[in-house]
Amino acid sequence: MAADKSPKVSLNPTALLVSIVLGVIILILLVSWVKIHPFVSIMIAALITGIGSGFGLMSTVQAFLDGFGDTTKSVGILVGIGAMLGAVLMITGATGVLVDVLVSKSSRKMLPWTMALIGSLIGLPLFFDVGLIIMAPVIIMVTKKSKMPLMMIAMPALSGLCAMQALVPPHPGPTAALQAFSNGSMGLTMGMGILLAIPLVIICGPLFAKYATKIVPGGAPDTFAMADRIGNEYEGRKPSFILSLFCVAMPAILLLVTSIVMMIKPELRKSDAIGAQILQFIGNPEVALLISLVFSVLVLFATTRFPWEKLNAEAGKALGPIAGIVFILGAGGGFKNLLIDTGIGDMITEFVRNTDISILLVAWVIAVFVRVATGSSTVSAITTAGILAPTAEALAYNQIQIGLVVLAIGAGSFIFSFVNDAGLWLVKEYFGFTLPEMFKTWTVMTCLISFIGLVLVYCLGLVLM
Repeated sequence: MAADKSPKVSLNPTALLVSIVLGVIILILLVSWVKIHPFVSIMIAALITGIGSGFGLMSTVQAFLDGFGDTTKSVGILVGIGAMLGAVLMITGATGVLVDVLVSKSSRKMLPWTMALIGSLIGLPLFFDVGLIIMAPVIIMVTKKSKMPLMMIAMPALSGLCAMQALVPPHPGPTAALQAFSNGSMGLTMGMGILLAIPLVIICGPLFAKYATKIVPGGAPDTFAMADRIGNEYEGRKPSFILSLFCVAMPAILLLVTSIVMMIKPELRKSDAIGAQILQFIGNPEVALLISLVFSVLVLFATTRFPWEKLNAEAGKALGPIAGIVFILGAGGGFKNLLIDTGIGDMITEFVRNTDISILLVAWVIAVFVRVATGSSTVSAITTAGILAPTAEALAYNQIQIGLVVLAIGAGSFIFSFVNDAGLWLVKEYFGFTLPEMFKTWTVMTCLISFIGLVLVYCLGLVLM
């Protein structure tokens, strides 16, 4: 039984707890005050934690390196392929087709709801920064054409991007958190994340936009250079709406279908039959994303006749900007592995066992603390998952319980976007808001995503467990 496993080492609990608190504080100071890159900051914090706890010099280094390697070989592939898929969808016009069709079919009254749907669809395969770059000119153009307040168009779209970033793999935060748990299911967690994202986007998007419009009643800014270039990336044939939608949703479809089949027939997980092996193969997250990437490249090339050399070149360029993310995730994985080896999980496990506090609330609170302090949802997610992974293993959590913990972490990791969050500055500069306007709208929206997300996770847990 997982719950009967003994810790790898026996350290002084007081020294261990003090060293972990010290390590997290140093991590926060290095990232938010000294402005050192999170990759280096996490490494320094991990070494201080391990050495300070009495774990040993070389034992600390080895535990960190083992965790770094284990994380980058899985999460790195997911993030890399996800970035390439997003680039292919963007440059071939697939994302543009989705936007154009959905906007053209909407009435003025339905535009905020349509923008929420577009933000969610674009946010499903794309990271927030890339999704914002794509969506910003569209938001401006739709606002100008409809002559509606900017907040009625922008907030619904941004809520869709944010909800997907917070709750749905293969985004870095939830993916890294999921990979920290030995019994996690990518497809199941993705399905639950998308399910929760629907009411979350409705509340924090079109409904919240009515409040945000009272704070910022103005329309689109007068100048926005990217708006003039939207849709001009490729002047050739465009893919159909159905094909574009299928390419965007294909990773989710593959993972969800295989996860559902495995849940209905769990014996297939250990079967050597060729059909079961194929199902397990397709249901592997790395393989599912790779299949989606290859399918999208070939089909979109055949449909649009986009230059093959340029298509491959642009897909390759997408790997450059996410290299920093991969190193941060790797360092977070190293920190996680060190925390597991030092035995911190046993302390938290006993705390959860001996109190009435839900681990979902514990996960959310830890994620909130790290997020507010560092400004990074990814650092928050992977740090929290590393702390709680031994507890989930010791308590023998099933895939549904682990998925709920990951979603609680994701919700907590997105709270209170402030001046230490790069996302706040991106939104501010793209749409020309003032800082007070950002605090009263964008920051409030991220807090709503976090609080409502936690409530939804609890409700889903009551239904499923």
